[in-house]
Amino acid sequence: MSTIPGVPAAQAPDLAEPTEPVEPLPPKPDQGAPAARTATGADTGAEPSARAQQGRWLTTSTGTRLRDTDHSLKAGERGPTLLQDHHLREKITHFDHERIPERVVHARGSGAHGYFEGYGTASTVSYAGLFAEGKRTPVFVRFSTVLGSRGSADTVRDTRGFATKFYTDEGVWDLVGNNIPVFFIQDGIKFPDIVHAGKPHPDREIPQAQSAHDTFWDFVSLHTEAQHHTLWNMSDRGIPRSYRMMEGFGVHTFRLTNAEGETSLVKFHWKPKLGVHSLTWEEAQLIGGLDPDFHRRDLADAIEAGARPEWELGIQVFEDTEEQVFQGIDLLDPTKIVPEELAPVQPIGRMVLDRNPTNFFAETEQVAFHVGHLVPGIDVTDDPLLQTRLFSYVDTQLSRLGGPNFNQLPVNRTHAPVNDMLRDGFHQHAVHAGVAPYHPNSLDGGCPFMAGGDLGDEQARAFVEVARAVEGAKVRANPASFEDHFSQARLFWASMSPVEQEHIIRAYAFELGKCYEQTIKERQLLALANIDERLCGEVATALGLPAPDPTEEAGEVVPSPVLSQLAGGPWPGDGRVVGIVVDPAGDLPDVEAVRAAIDEAGMVPLLVAPHGGKVGDLDVQRTFATVRSVELDVVLLAGSPPPAPDALPARDAKAGAAGTSSLDPRVVLLLEEAYRHAKVVGAWGAGIDALTAVGLTDDVPGVVTGSEGPAVLAQVQDLMGTHRVWERFPAAV
Repeated sequence: MSTIPGVPAAQAPDLAEPTEPVEPLPPKPDQGAPAARTATGADTGAEPSARAQQGRWLTTSTGTRLRDTDHSLKAGERGPTLLQDHHLREKITHFDHERIPERVVHARGSGAHGYFEGYGTASTVSYAGLFAEGKRTPVFVRFSTVLGSRGSADTVRDTRGFATKFYTDEGVWDLVGNNIPVFFIQDGIKFPDIVHAGKPHPDREIPQAQSAHDTFWDFVSLHTEAQHHTLWNMSDRGIPRSYRMMEGFGVHTFRLTNAEGETSLVKFHWKPKLGVHSLTWEEAQLIGGLDPDFHRRDLADAIEAGARPEWELGIQVFEDTEEQVFQGIDLLDPTKIVPEELAPVQPIGRMVLDRNPTNFFAETEQVAFHVGHLVPGIDVTDDPLLQTRLFSYVDTQLSRLGGPNFNQLPVNRTHAPVNDMLRDGFHQHAVHAGVAPYHPNSLDGGCPFMAGGDLGDEQARAFVEVARAVEGAKVRANPASFEDHFSQARLFWASMSPVEQEHIIRAYAFELGKCYEQTIKERQLLALANIDERLCGEVATALGLPAPDPTEEAGEVVPSPVLSQLAGGPWPGDGRVVGIVVDPAGDLPDVEAVRAAIDEAGMVPLLVAPHGGKVGDLDVQRTFATVRSVELDVVLLAGSPPPAPDALPARDAKAGAAGTSSLDPRVVLLLEEAYRHAKVVGAWGAGIDALTAVGLTDDVPGVVTGSEGPAVLAQVQDLMGTHRVWERFPAAV
């Protein structure tokens, strides 16, 4: 790593406006684009940038050069604009139609390109080619929040989408999941209900991108199958630190077939290389105002800085029995997990994201996922939520992307040959030859033919739905196994550490405290009583309400330690942001060495100084006026800077922080927040004086001091492996 992220363009601009015509600049080094494939999947051999703008002159959409785009054509300088101004009409008409309908859910998203590399370990359960050992498959991943609009904030408490498009040799496979392994509902017919309940109230269109309101809690308190997912959402999982530190789950149970035709049931898991970490609630609220694009920026900056996000794909494997049940857990119920202690997650490949999009709209906004995009060796099950998704995704794309040819958009194009006999429609990019788009035919020589052959023959094998006997009366009902709504919520609560349980209590207290109707609060407390007595009692106390008695007997549960975010580790520091506070008048020799060591470790060093520009020979990335601890993972102090000239409350409200006259009050606030959010703090030399001024000494957990910067950094790196200094969080137990 040698790049401080955030460079806006491929080359630095000159002070004066350019006047010498030049060709379009290339993309930035961190950017990529969809492969240059035709609409029918052929590799054109062209660079992906071949789809970018061409030539040095401004033109119309048909390539005619223009000499003026600043003035409309008028009848005299002060006369009316003329209808014959075709350039004006084209420019304005296109502008008027630049927006497409945003997604109903998952509207707020971020994406990146990368690759998936198979381990070969899945061959016993699936003959899908992308799982072969050493096989690399291009991917595009889109992360998202569920409830907010495109313009909402990143750090709201919400479920996150984790959707991966695999451009395999056998077609596109879309693994469309979330960062929470269970869902609110068991049957897809309820999907409009949960979304309508979670979205802003229809009369005021508020609150935006959050569940702290009456309609959400009205629904989940009445529809108690939602309680398990809601508990995950109230945990720290609902406010991830970064998309790079977020697990992904396929949610549903899928069916895999191996080369011998044997089937297995599986659940898919993405495990992040950096571990699973979250923001504190206060951090999330501060970031929502300071940087609403925090997660989007973090993902792009990490890739630009060379800290490529990485996940391992794993599967839990179950015998494909007629009952489709594993140790009493119904595998078709999307509100249930199978604890990893009962069915370990077996790694089958890894994914690396290494390129940012070149154009957000063309790629991240127009990418179209569909759970029905499957490849040979991977099939669906009869999960009633999954069955509805198989219909809903295509229906959504028809509305959003203007017609049936959305798979021909560059980001959606398959890397496998396409001969689908589908014709015409809006935005048809293919130029189909032949005269017989029907089957059977003889006029086109019988082409296209049906594939078949041995499952192990990659050249001839086809996607084949697994034949399963289906029988039963037509009913609108759930199986009895779907009626248990609380045991797995108890399992999740019992698996949390004391600190995480405190965060869950705080989340329920905040969310329900935002509701207006007392009845809804009381009804949700009834649900919490069936999960845990302490959880219900503490939330009831915060709401000023009595804690109700449970309405069903709580059975014993065995905790699953892996559900706690404190489990595992230590985790690598790739892409973590380290702020180095300096005093320009102080001793700077160690600062360059520390910056180099941070860079060498794959982290991002940001120099924080009283002013911008340079300190000595070092470039400054943040000033006391622009920095806030929530954008930093670690704070290092290389000096004890006195109040800067702009440390005036009238000029910077942060300068009103309480502190000593010997230390800039913005630095005092930075340290107080870093301490409160349980972040590691290190200091050397005069920086130790700054810590002393705010009452932090090296006997405080997570505070490191020393005489030399590199030695302090080494100790700090060891502590960073757990993400936070957890013992600094108070936990009332």
